Amino acid sequence: MPHDVIMPALGMAQDTGILVSWLKRPGDAVVIGDALFEVETDKATMEVEAQHSGFLTNVDASEGAEVPVGRVIAVISETAEGAVAVQIEQNDGPPDGHAIIMPALGMAQDTGLLVNWLKQPGDIVGADEVLFEVETDKSTMEVLAGFDGFVAALLVQAGEEVPVGHDVAIISISKPSNPVQQSLSAAKQVRSKALQVVSASTELEESAALSKATASLPSARILASPKARRLAQERGLDLRYLEEAGHPQPFHVEDLAVLEELKRHTPMPASSMSIRRLTARVSSEQFSEFSEWAGTQLGNTKTGALIAGLAAGSFSQGQGDLVVAYHQFGTVQNFKNPQHFGLGNPVLEDLKTSPALLIYDLRHSPIISVENCLEGPPTVTLLSQDDDLTLTLECRTDQMSAEAAIYFLSEFAGRMKQPLRHLL
Repeated sequence: MPHDVIMPALGMAQDTGILVSWLKRPGDAVVIGDALFEVETDKATMEVEAQHSGFLTNVDASEGAEVPVGRVIAVISETAEGAVAVQIEQNDGPPDGHAIIMPALGMAQDTGLLVNWLKQPGDIVGADEVLFEVETDKSTMEVLAGFDGFVAALLVQAGEEVPVGHDVAIISISKPSNPVQQSLSAAKQVRSKALQVVSASTELEESAALSKATASLPSARILASPKARRLAQERGLDLRYLEEAGHPQPFHVEDLAVLEELKRHTPMPASSMSIRRLTARVSSEQFSEFSEWAGTQLGNTKTGALIAGLAAGSFSQGQGDLVVAYHQFGTVQNFKNPQHFGLGNPVLEDLKTSPALLIYDLRHSPIISVENCLEGPPTVTLLSQDDDLTLTLECRTDQMSAEAAIYFLSEFAGRMKQPLRHLL
């Protein structure tokens, strides 16, 4: 007998899920436990397994569609007969009523972030009641419904960036029998029937123009498999760059090779990347004593060379030649491969190689905290706090993966706390 495949509830408060990708195609054979499709909620992306064996048929939801929990999206049949292509329920268009648009709350505003819906599909609403909240680059404001009636459709999800003038909701005179809730990325961008067109040809032209315009807008969510998201994060790759390059979604592991190739030939601007910022705090007592010992026993009075050596030894293996730039009191010293505390590694006066690391030694300054001091390569700032030493690492996501950044700062902080480790 055939078995329905439904959109599962993956969380206590989940009403819908975004179908990221089908892992089986119509007509494919499946067995119990096979990964059937991927679903994205507001907290995670998960694979959903088949609960029955048979053949996947009657697929009724497309990749990227937002589907209500409990809705049947496919059937597992005893045979492959009757397998059909994806049908999109949204083809019927939005319900009748008054279209509510994203307002322009500023002279130069092009979009608004819909922060929160204060009414839900099917709710009764008055013209003077607040329907939703919008955030611009200057403030967050409440938007009134403007009409008396019922919420027949919410066409945008909270958290989505919406172009000014775009339909966000529909208010109907009568209570809707089947209220609609969609996301901007999944909704079919057609004008509401409340916008009364003068002829069928005009309606078709208007719909085609709007579909073409909205197709060029970046989606509010990036659709990607859980494994692709995890590997991208580990490698310090930004999936938004694939989206901006026009690469088709959903993204899978094999698409990361395309992203790495794009990154290699077209470096991403720093402004479009996320910044990692990690802070460690350790005792400074042993470093102070060690610095004095090094000056007496090793004849090395260059504090910068000592710190650069400890930093260089904190990188993981395979760094090759590297230069550490040490900044203190407005002066800069550049050390090449400063292992062994700078001995045999003179300061480079004419630096032709970009430093692998910048160190700002602010231990003897009145500054007590830092943020956004990144200037090119990864940067570590040293600050004194009581009898402790604070180390803050800042780097772009393409410079260090999360794993590499944590490893480096943990090692550097440990060596500053116990410098003798560097001799072992």
